[in-house]
Amino acid sequence: MNQEQLEQLRHSLAHLLAAAVLKIRPEAKRTIGPAIDNGFYYDFEFAEPLTQADLPKIEKQMKKMLTTWKSFDKHEVSAAEAKKEFADNPYKLELINEFAGEGQNLTIYQSGDFRDLCRGGHAENFNKIDPASFKLEKVAGAYWRGSEKNTMLTRIYGLAFATKQELDDYLAMKAEAEKRDHKKLGPALDLFTFSELVGSGLPLWTPKGTILRNLLDDFVWELRKKYGYEKVEIPHITKKDLYETSGHWDKFQDDLFKITTREGHLFAMKPMNCPHHTQIYARRAWSYRDLPQRYATTTMCYRDEQSGELAGLSRVRGFAQDDAHVFCRLGQVKKEFLKIWDIIHAFYGVFGFNLRIRVSVHDPEQPEKYLGDKKKWEFAESMLNEIVNEKKADTFLGVGEAAFYGPKLDFMGKDSLGREWQVATIQIDMNMPERFDLNCTNEEGKAERVVMVHAAIMGSIERFLSIIIEHFAGEFPLWLSPVQVKIINVGEVHEDYCQKLADQLKAENIRVELDLANETVGNKIRKSSREKIPYTLVIGDKEMQADKLAIRVRGQENLAELSYDDFITNIKNSINNRSAEL
Repeated sequence: MNQEQLEQLRHSLAHLLAAAVLKIRPEAKRTIGPAIDNGFYYDFEFAEPLTQADLPKIEKQMKKMLTTWKSFDKHEVSAAEAKKEFADNPYKLELINEFAGEGQNLTIYQSGDFRDLCRGGHAENFNKIDPASFKLEKVAGAYWRGSEKNTMLTRIYGLAFATKQELDDYLAMKAEAEKRDHKKLGPALDLFTFSELVGSGLPLWTPKGTILRNLLDDFVWELRKKYGYEKVEIPHITKKDLYETSGHWDKFQDDLFKITTREGHLFAMKPMNCPHHTQIYARRAWSYRDLPQRYATTTMCYRDEQSGELAGLSRVRGFAQDDAHVFCRLGQVKKEFLKIWDIIHAFYGVFGFNLRIRVSVHDPEQPEKYLGDKKKWEFAESMLNEIVNEKKADTFLGVGEAAFYGPKLDFMGKDSLGREWQVATIQIDMNMPERFDLNCTNEEGKAERVVMVHAAIMGSIERFLSIIIEHFAGEFPLWLSPVQVKIINVGEVHEDYCQKLADQLKAENIRVELDLANETVGNKIRKSSREKIPYTLVIGDKEMQADKLAIRVRGQENLAELSYDDFITNIKNSINNRSAEL
């Protein structure tokens, strides 16, 4: 079964779900039900709440009805006829009014006695659908048309695959993912917390979590510094005027946190950094000899996300971006892209991510979503294709995935569970330099428009951490672990020796914790294991007398024995090489 056939199957099952719900809850008002990654959903308005406990009954009804559905029959109807059929459903009436142009017919698809307003795209043969290959998954809330100003509906999610085996494999992966859920692991490992007093979507980072963030950011800077980037700093707010000039105000004003000063001036919390960076470039005149100018900053950004869309660290209201912008001549763009490409592969190679690239271009059917003229877009997109062809990269096309100011390369990485995430991105922007009148003086002494290249390696540090917490299941490689070594004493007489050993390790820049609690060694070892510490040193009489270290390596049962000098040499090599192995 190819991807198109799988999407048609999933869309068909969304119809089947709606039909089954109406058999059990005939008063329900159905809205829309598309195919999505891994399955389908359908949104309803219910007179009485529907819960997770209702799903087995609905799923049973779906499988019963599946045997009676043979095909989808298409019926063309006028808008008036459609309105008559769905007269008691305000959601369908809204869609009819939206989709029915002057004199234009609509389509209704029927299977069994169930009819629904639909554009089509269904499974050709329901007899080939294995009833064991789909399953209702969960119930959630969803605003009608995604707007918090509209009614809150009940969304029923279903999973669907070509075969039962694929569904079972997905469920097994999902169960493992739940064990690794960063929303549980992060607080359990004391990396971050949320506070109702601070607000939803605004994570607070503990000392251990801050170590993680700083190590990652330092690594990105280490890579960027080699390619001539310079650090800059910018404020967290700006006048409305900056975003009006950049185009962000018209496109994203609903996503902005706004501030009115006591003098009545309107400011916004920055949701991104690029407009601020244009003004650093614009501070003076530049010769072509001065280019490229490469600015980098890691700084907080803020977006007014809806409460229902917030998800741990994956989607937040306050997040840090490791952002960089290059201002260069058109002929320098490819070289700058390739430098950033090398940085991205060096960074993600350390985490074992294999990358493929989505070439994200504009959607010609929705020109209103983008800034700039057609020729600029065509030139920029042809340049991206030239770059990926030169690199012989594993690519796929993402129509409509471009930023509103330019096309981009999105790097997609698979984690240890095989899930694919968008990670780094490189964007070419010929529109913002135009809007801000950014130039250099060329060889002929004339003004030449520059090009802007946007580059984020981690993107949002919060989102990247959500990915790698789950990728490593909290078992970070040694170089990244907030605590690298924990020292445990067997008895009170060993405390001074443990303290001296801890001081020696700290002097070697090893991150150490002491556990001198009046507990059994077994309890302290189990606690260290739960905290996923790479190395736990157990110090008793034998270790003090032999001057040997008894080392419990994370994930291993047997103790290893090494001299202090050998232990230091081994772990320093691992840290310096950013090794994934202990």
